[in-house]
Amino acid sequence: MPTALPSQADLIQRARQGSDEAFSRLVNAHQQAVRAFARRLCARPDDADDLAQETFVTAWANLQKLREGVSFRTFACGIAYRKALNDRRRFNRSGARETEWFGLQEQSRGSTVDAKLTVQAALSALPLDQRAAVSLCVAADYSHAEAAEILGLPLGTIKSHILKGRARLNALLGVPDDN
Repeated sequence: MPTALPSQADLIQRARQGSDEAFSRLVNAHQQAVRAFARRLCARPDDADDLAQETFVTAWANLQKLREGVSFRTFACGIAYRKALNDRRRFNRSGARETEWFGLQEQSRGSTVDAKLTVQAALSALPLDQRAAVSLCVAADYSHAEAAEILGLPLGTIKSHILKGRARLNALLGVPDDN
């Protein structure tokens, strides 16, 4: 009779006890979601990869802080968001402004690539908190409550960020208003 796969709670418990193998399984199960979220937060793909890697290093170091009943994915996305916020604050303090737009004018691939780059550029124009809420709830299919947990914001604030973020994206992308 085949043995059952360990649950997420079992893996978390084993990882808290120092099991590299258990933590590796948690990372493997959730890295795609965390990397996708990081790509939506960062202006450059290389930054997103670095952010995801830093997120998992921090998750390993802070695994004891993971509250009972919170999924590892939620925990890791929350770490990624806080790291992105810290990076943004550091960037803004230096006086620099975000100007990179992935070389949209130089892109000459297919229209699907152009459309994805246009959406990414529009997302980059949103404030980070709106970008994170829209990325989680619209692009990554998290519930509003899960996004509130990840971002450490009230549920009403998440809903407001999504409403304002969608409106801003529609304006940037030239999508007619529903009203």
